[in-house]
Amino acid sequence: MTQPFAALSTTDEVLAGVNLAGKHMLVTGVSAGLGVETARVLAAHGATVVGTVRDLAKGQRTTAGIPNIELIEMDLASLKSVRAAADKLNAIGAKFELVIANAGVMAIPTKTLTVDGFETQFGTNHLGHFVFVNRIASLFAPGSRLVNLSSAGHRYSDVNLEDPNFERTEYTDFGAYGRSKTANILFAVEFDRRHKARGVRATAVHPGGIQTELSRHMTPGSLEQLVTRMNEDSKKNGRPPFAFKTIPQGAATSVWAGVVARVEDVGGRYCEDCHVAEIIDGGADLRGGVRPYALDAERAKALWAKSEELVGERWAAPH
Repeated sequence: MTQPFAALSTTDEVLAGVNLAGKHMLVTGVSAGLGVETARVLAAHGATVVGTVRDLAKGQRTTAGIPNIELIEMDLASLKSVRAAADKLNAIGAKFELVIANAGVMAIPTKTLTVDGFETQFGTNHLGHFVFVNRIASLFAPGSRLVNLSSAGHRYSDVNLEDPNFERTEYTDFGAYGRSKTANILFAVEFDRRHKARGVRATAVHPGGIQTELSRHMTPGSLEQLVTRMNEDSKKNGRPPFAFKTIPQGAATSVWAGVVARVEDVGGRYCEDCHVAEIIDGGADLRGGVRPYALDAERAKALWAKSEELVGERWAAPH
């Protein structure tokens, strides 16, 4: 394995001494939080970065100090916008050594739908990235990687392939978030399987608990309640109290998995705190590990097929 970075490692520590000059990398959601930090550190080490943003004006403000970055407008909650962004990149034709699917929404308190009629968290966090990444799959250079940002929140719930839009099951904010974050992992598992023969690998990561704009939809007090629950779990399991990471600490696992870690270690896996996570079955503890259902290869294939059905597009596995 590579140098043993850990939970409190920062992006600058992880990439210390790494030269990314000549590398072309893409990060979705660079208008706030982890996306801005990820783009910053990649560019600081010499990479040329393409960043997607829903709001170009906001993105221009938040990335103003980052050299060698180009912004592309993309709203993951609109497949028309996603397809337009992918078409633009395909027309340019530049290859990527790394794509980090970072953008997302979290814990929307009441059920809402994307413009295409999908439950917003599943539609934005999973289906938007599913269409975007598959449409630009030919732009992944040999030896490149896809990093999907997931979450410990995947442990709230598995995907529901029979009722992805909560038409027959009760909607809950974290239940929906959990489904979307499990989908992010399963997407990485199947993308990795389909593309590894051509030297393209995929992994999913949990950045840790960070206070960013991601929590903007949460109702007042719900974040505090979540932290209280995690601390109760920690006490039961003999662990120290939960503490938020800084944004540079939160983005570290993305760049570790995308640039530093051995690809044979992280391909098709789930990573947290700059290491490959342990598989943990059962229990309510949200502080560590990955649920087996999120890495299940057959589940990943089934989600892929369902996602193709929902978005009305199919992608054959490369030969």
